[in-house]
Amino acid sequence: MIAGLSGLWFLSIASAQAAGGNAEAGKAKAGMCAGCHGADGNGGADPLWPKLASQDADYIAKQLADFKSGARKDPIMSGMAAPLSAAEMKNIGAYFSGQKIKAGAAKTKELAHVGERLYRGGNTKMGVSACMSCHGPSGHGIPPRFPRVSGQGAAYTQKQLLAFKAGARANDGDTMTRIAFRMSEAEIKAVSEYMAGLH
Repeated sequence: MIAGLSGLWFLSIASAQAAGGNAEAGKAKAGMCAGCHGADGNGGADPLWPKLASQDADYIAKQLADFKSGARKDPIMSGMAAPLSAAEMKNIGAYFSGQKIKAGAAKTKELAHVGERLYRGGNTKMGVSACMSCHGPSGHGIPPRFPRVSGQGAAYTQKQLLAFKAGARANDGDTMTRIAFRMSEAEIKAVSEYMAGLH
């Protein structure tokens, strides 16, 4: 009986690992990502490239699949994702989700204070809900639908919010498109600055 139970336990652990991806296999494959995202997923030289460390594994895999299918458009990432299998995408997600994100910081204190008000309270006059209602008070996200935003580079976050606002990015449903559309560019800049230093 105990041998049977331990066999079932082993099979359930193996199934969970297969479903969630293999971090070791992902590490081997993630070498191709290091030039832009850093070997540990904490970003490369260009601030417009995102940090992947500590991001939800399923979210990473979904974004890679969306780049491959064309649902999310970026000429570099579409090319990088094209040869990846679904299993490889999950493995890469598993690897980066296990990396520790390096703390970021807001560069402008005043702008970060404005961003904090938006992040925590939204803008009721414009119908903008508080960012923390989906991404959590500390910005760690609500996986897999709502990604981690804490510690992400401000330039990257601003670029994505502007893409949602313009309708150029629509691969994650219409929630962010509707919210970003109602935000001013100044608000987008402020909340991006705040999230960079949020931990």
